[in-house]
Parts: sequence; C-alpha cells; structure tokens
Amino acid sequence: MSEATKTVAIIGAGPVGLAAAAHVLERGMVPVVLEAGPEIGHAIRQWSHVQLFSPWQYNIDAAAARLLAPTGWNSPEPSIYPTGGELLEGYLEPLATRTVLKDHIRTSSRVTGISRVGFDKLKTGGREAAPFELRYQNGQGPTSVLADAVIDASGTWQSPNPAGANGLTAIGESEAADRIAYGMPDVLGQDRARYARKTVAVLGAGHSAVGTLTDLARLRQDAPGTEPVWLLRGADPEKAFGGGANDKLAARGELGSAFAALVAASAIAVETEFRVTQIDRDGSRLRIAAGGRHVIVDELIVATGFRPQLDFLSELRIRLDPAIECPIALAPLIDPNEHSCGTVRPHGAAELQQDEPGLYIAGMKSYGRAPTFLMITGYEQVRSIAAAIAGDHAAAARVELVLPETGVCSRGAAAGAEPCCGATAAFAVSACCGPSTAAQQPKEAGCGCP
Repeated sequence: MSEATKTVAIIGAGPVGLAAAAHVLERGMVPVVLEAGPEIGHAIRQWSHVQLFSPWQYNIDAAAARLLAPTGWNSPEPSIYPTGGELLEGYLEPLATRTVLKDHIRTSSRVTGISRVGFDKLKTGGREAAPFELRYQNGQGPTSVLADAVIDASGTWQSPNPAGANGLTAIGESEAADRIAYGMPDVLGQDRARYARKTVAVLGAGHSAVGTLTDLARLRQDAPGTEPVWLLRGADPEKAFGGGANDKLAARGELGSAFAALVAASAIAVETEFRVTQIDRDGSRLRIAAGGRHVIVDELIVATGFRPQLDFLSELRIRLDPAIECPIALAPLIDPNEHSCGTVRPHGAAELQQDEPGLYIAGMKSYGRAPTFLMITGYEQVRSIAAAIAGDHAAAARVELVLPETGVCSRGAAAGAEPCCGATAAFAVSACCGPSTAAQQPKEAGCGCP
C-alpha cells in the first residue's frame, strides 16, 4: 500500500488526538479517530471549569488551525488563558464539527483490544506487513477497524492513581467511594454543595491539588465552616509552590505563589509526611490513617496523578520504562526521580515508536505516570509521528517547537552550586535549564543539565 493511502487509527479525540488526525490528513493519509466518550474532548468536559496554565498561543495545533482557517473560524487572542470549557467551545468543537475531520471521528467507540491480522503476539515472520485490527465497542456490540498504523492518544484521565501511598488502593478506599473524588472536582461550581461547610482533605502535591486547595480556601470565604486540609506525602510543602516569577507560564507561577501565601497564612491546614494506608467510616465522616496518625474529614479529594491504561495494548509488542510506564527513550527526560524540571526537550517519532512497527503512544499517555505534560508537547509529538508514518523521516526528525521554561530544576544540583534554572531561554533542545553549552560553563558547575 502506498504511503498516501495509509489508514491511521487514532485512539482518543482530545486535543492531541484531533491534532494527530489533522496532521495525518495533511499528509494525504486517512485518519480514523475512535473516542470512548459520547462527545469529543470527553475528559476535558470533566474539568471544564479549570483554567489552563498555558495561553491560547500554546494550545492550538498548527495543522488544526490550517484546517479551521477556511471555515471562518476566529483564532482566540493568543495571550488569553482559556478554561477547559473555552478550549472546547473555541477550538476543539469547531475543529471536530466544521472541518473535514467530522467525517473521520467515531464517538462512543471504546477500544478494547488491538492486534495484527492473522498474528498473535508470539508470531514474528511477516508481522510488519500485517495491518492492525482494532476491536471496539460502540453500543451495538463489538466491531473492528483495520489500520496501517496506530497512534494511541487515549490519555490517562480515566485511570487516576489511588490514595494509598504504596500505589495500591488504601484499605477501605473502595468502600468509602461515595465520599472520595479524584482529579479536580468543581468545588466552586457544580460540586459546591458537596464541599461547602465541610472539612475536606486534599491528597497530593501537584498542580491539581494546589488548584483545588486554593478553590476550597476561596469557598471558605463565602461558606464559613469550609476547612481545607492538605495531606502531603512528602516533608517539604515548598516543593509544591513551583517556580514563581521564574516560570515562563505566568498563570502556573502565579498559582504557586498564591498558594504559598495561603499556606503561610494558615488558611489551609497542612499534614506533611502523611502516607495514607487506610480509610474507614467514622459515623458519617471519614477517618484517614497514615501509620500511627489520622485525620477526620467529611470528604477526600485524591489528586495524586494518573497512570496509563494498558490493557487494550496487551496483544502488541510494547516496551515501557518499568517505573514510569512511558516509552523507554522518553523516560530519562521526564523521570521525576531524576529531576524536577517541568520543561522537557521536544521529542517525536524516534522516542515514541514502540517495538511493534507502526504503533506510537502520544499525548498525556506517553508520559506514563510522570506529570508536567504540556499540550503543545503533544502537538509536536503527533506532527513528527504523522511525518514518520508518511515516510518523511527528515521532517519526523526535525524539531519545530520551542517550549516555555518552568523556572524549576533540581536535577543533580550540587550543594552550593549557582542554579542555572533562571535562564531565560526558550531553547528548542533544552531538557531543563538552558543550552548544554551554558550549563557547562564554570560558574554553572553542578547544575546537572545534560
């Protein structure tokens, strides 16, 4: 089959999945987008109240914008920070309904398994030439579609990490499910009645936890008796405050600074080194235990991140980092055990290709369990992947993205070394702090940037 007539199956109709479809179309190939939810952007609809850290200029894919241009679409003001709902209304819904993409999207189509036609996982000879078969449920029973390549951009929203500090659900967590929420509930909007005038524990140290705690502190001003409690597994709350003024995504830096002020003012109770082991009922309330300590609350919000759902890939040959569950080549760039940099150098097909030829994991799912994913990173991923599938390997290898710095980096920093993380640079190949040549200068010794 010629490159121009390839069919590319794309799992997920979120921002990265739809961007992948736009790039596939531009390359003269045929995308088939399978979305598990009833509408495109199903996961975003669960956090439509949340303002993005990145302004519009980082949230619109170039190929998607080219598809939208002939429809009379008005590109939003680049410097404005949209909410999830505004991202849907101002960009994703027009892209999915007013362009040729509308004929390539199948909603309510949950992928349940992928294999090669005539080949199980064990059989090798001739495997590359066999098309993929994607089995999915669409409300009318199981059906399937064949494809020459697969881009898995299904995200991680549907598989949040549990409350248990050991990665398992805490004892009693499932039984207390009616008092536990995951992710970022809308505590100031549709979920207000659930949390107002309650003692609410938020478990986690990332931006989702920080944002929810900040909203709960605001809710307390209107609903006295609302008591936010921050359950932090680590010992140092300041790690959650971020890069502040050094963060090139201003909204993200401002959130961290505002949160730090709330903590300093004791507007939020803080429990450090609180590693949840058990959750029990205490009358109408919850008793959350961490070793010999416990807190009594009315509600628990678990914001401990997400993990990839890998079951439907089990019949394909994939190779992931054993800790992060991301593609092997990407792991050193995003491993939070190695560095805290929010900025990851742009990457594409070469890093995301799986051992199964023609299979790529992109978007949030490509980061496995690691945080810090930016939408624009996913756009660069799928641009490169579409080029590789089309056989344009020069374009696939080219870097066409500049990422904003976070102002936070602790990779290998030696005690007393002058930090390089304030480097104001939008370096296209910077992994965290600045160009490697700068990091190697004598005064930057110990920065640890590769």
